[in-house]
Amino acid sequence: MTSSARWRNLGTAAGAAAAVLFAAYDLYQWAAAYVADRFHNDFTFYLAAARIGLAHGWPNIYDLNLQQAELDALGSGIKIAELARYISPPPVAWAAVPLTPLPYAVAYGAWSILLLGALALTWYWAAPGSGPARIVHLAAAVGWLPVIYALQLGQPGIFVALGVAASYWLLRTNRPLWAGIALGAMMLKPQLAFLAPLALLAARRDKAAVGSVMGLGALAGASAFALGPAGIAAYRDLLSFAAGVPVNRELTLAYFAGDLNVTRAIQAGIAIWSLFLAYRMRRRGPEWPFVCAIVGGMLATPYVHLDDLVMLGLAAWLCLRANPPSWTWAYALAGVIAVEGTPIWGPAPLIAAELCAVGLLSVAALKHDNRDAEQHDAERQHDPGLHRDREHLATDRQPEAVDVGQP
Repeated sequence: MTSSARWRNLGTAAGAAAAVLFAAYDLYQWAAAYVADRFHNDFTFYLAAARIGLAHGWPNIYDLNLQQAELDALGSGIKIAELARYISPPPVAWAAVPLTPLPYAVAYGAWSILLLGALALTWYWAAPGSGPARIVHLAAAVGWLPVIYALQLGQPGIFVALGVAASYWLLRTNRPLWAGIALGAMMLKPQLAFLAPLALLAARRDKAAVGSVMGLGALAGASAFALGPAGIAAYRDLLSFAAGVPVNRELTLAYFAGDLNVTRAIQAGIAIWSLFLAYRMRRRGPEWPFVCAIVGGMLATPYVHLDDLVMLGLAAWLCLRANPPSWTWAYALAGVIAVEGTPIWGPAPLIAAELCAVGLLSVAALKHDNRDAEQHDAERQHDPGLHRDREHLATDRQPEAVDVGQP
């Protein structure tokens, strides 16, 4: 065994030990939180909204009085407050409908199993490496604060991550239309991946972009039909209220910019730039449209909570799958630590890591395109068959069609 292989094995073993310890501790904390107050999670609101929809009609799921009545009926003891209300899109409540006949503890357990399964599939489709190294990634994910917090709360952000991972896997296996349809999962929490369909379009993954329109359009249309004008107006009012709650903006660029109008302008610029990066990296692997969309989107989204940062972990996995320079692993680890310590040292390191990631993606995109252009020029100068190809093209005037939207 060479010295480098020995050090690599030692590093893997050390990482595995640390990941398992963190995962075990986090699972214990999850269990302890549930025992202390089994209703202290967001799933309680999803179940309440599902019960409201079934009993009073789906346009009423945003009625705060009905929400309070259902919370009381569940015996939760929760009172409607700034951050304690159902404001998710209707598909989240629909997903909880099959669990409404069950006792609360069983329903929460079933929802948790679904989330754990979604996490496992996301890992299976998106995590880098092979063999034992991949297992380390799974343990590290469970031991990462945003993931365990999302599991504890029952947040659907993990389902959104699964949809994006599935979209990547389907695109990678040359099923672009289904790859776009898989992005329909983002309707559960649109702000986490709202740039993904546009990034696919910018990267000329045309069939995937069409599929995303189909999937998202179907769910959006069904939601609008179920809510009706009154339900849509109530939903819009709740979203406007949520956007104005300061704690919802603590992990966004508003932390630095302060003024909300300035923040929105900067966020719009970052969103547009991220799509430009996806276009510049269109000739690279299928990982890059999603990486650009997630990193740029998390900076551009109007509000972010700690559990939403699971998407950054997915972006890191996809980036590392693309065989980047070796130092990228160190940067990813630094980003993971920045997120892990956010409750201790605040959001500044997290936001700085996101901005630096966009900067690094920009450098990579620009350098890659320059290299492509140089290589293309060299091939054009040295390929003796290119002149013959031009002659054939001039004769036929019917070149073979190429679908630029495909990988």
